[in-house]
Amino acid sequence: MLENIRLSFQGIWGHKLRSLLTMLGIIIGIAAIIAIVSTIRGTNEQIRKNLIGSGTNTVNVRLVESGDWDYDMAYSSIPNGIPVLDSDSRDELNDIDHVEDASLYTIRTAVDYIYYNATALQGGELIGADSHYLHTCGYVMTKGRAFTESDYTNYRKVAVIDTTAADSLFEDEDPVGKTLDIQGEPFIVIGVIEESSEFEPVIESVEDYYQYVYNDASSSGSVIVPDTVWNIVGQYDEPQNVRLLADSTDAMSNVGRQAANLLNQSVDNEDVKYSAEDIMEQAQQNEQLSESTNQQLIWIASISLLVGGIGVMNIMLVSVTERTREIGLKKAIGARKNKILAQFLTEAAVLTSLGGIIGTITGIIFAEAINRISGVPVAISVPAAIIAIVFSMLIGIVFGFVPAVKAANMDPIVALRHE
Repeated sequence: MLENIRLSFQGIWGHKLRSLLTMLGIIIGIAAIIAIVSTIRGTNEQIRKNLIGSGTNTVNVRLVESGDWDYDMAYSSIPNGIPVLDSDSRDELNDIDHVEDASLYTIRTAVDYIYYNATALQGGELIGADSHYLHTCGYVMTKGRAFTESDYTNYRKVAVIDTTAADSLFEDEDPVGKTLDIQGEPFIVIGVIEESSEFEPVIESVEDYYQYVYNDASSSGSVIVPDTVWNIVGQYDEPQNVRLLADSTDAMSNVGRQAANLLNQSVDNEDVKYSAEDIMEQAQQNEQLSESTNQQLIWIASISLLVGGIGVMNIMLVSVTERTREIGLKKAIGARKNKILAQFLTEAAVLTSLGGIIGTITGIIFAEAINRISGVPVAISVPAAIIAIVFSMLIGIVFGFVPAVKAANMDPIVALRHE
């Protein structure tokens, strides 16, 4: 085998231009496929980032009414048949597989009654959260402190705000220690939070903008207060939502479904139910739409591989004709059919494999060029590169089989008399 490979490289090097032209179809086809696959993967990863955000693997399970609209207590009365969630409920949620932490919270969105002096927080959200909320959401403190157990037990009117709310309300001032007016009640800001990892969505169209804004209700800022003082600014016995921290991105969908099913077992209301925001499902749907379009491009690029395979068959037939006397001599001194067959199949496989390697490198360079020129995200797939090279080798074996069989079946006497 090693001798066959050595002879193959010797033959390719001896006919450099002819070999390059033969490989050209393979190189173009593999390069096009690698570039397309890299673009698909990069686009899919960007879709997931735009939907999931910083990647904290949080799943929101919320109350919805008919049509899957969020149940907003600002415009509705307290629904009947919705159980009160407590620490026991949180323990049951924590027992779900792949759940690292669970939090209970109440939320009001698009509020217009949070003020610092004469400055209002327009379109932000007010959250009444338990002591697990900040960890579950993956927040870290940038200033001040987080809630303590005594804040909850002593019913302190304190608040933690995110950096967006801090910029909107306080501009260049330090928010810690300042007093917010929430529904006419004074709340002291004790800390400022931000997500544990920075994330900037890629927004290239109106659809991208609305997709990100829809999945990021806190884009106008969040103010969080302990749930023990929520009834000061809200209503009594309001039903709570749930936020879960999954141990991986892939587990988010399953965790959300299990949590919603668990909570709905205690719901006695046909019009209201708990529903998980399946961000992963939305990402997969967008990925499928992207992939279905690009699959057509892959098939078109595959035509180049077919053309390249035909070129390999043609050049191998020429090679067999040129080396007829060599084949006859080998057979005359005892070379068997399988040895001749293996030699020509190896030569065809080496030729196309070399084309596959060059095509893969070209495809990676082309994908990076697309990224730099147009800004389209790309992600190089190592498995795809390996599969491309192996596939190019198979092309050589398949299309080189006919010439190899022709060489193996030659009559040695006829071959030796060939001029």
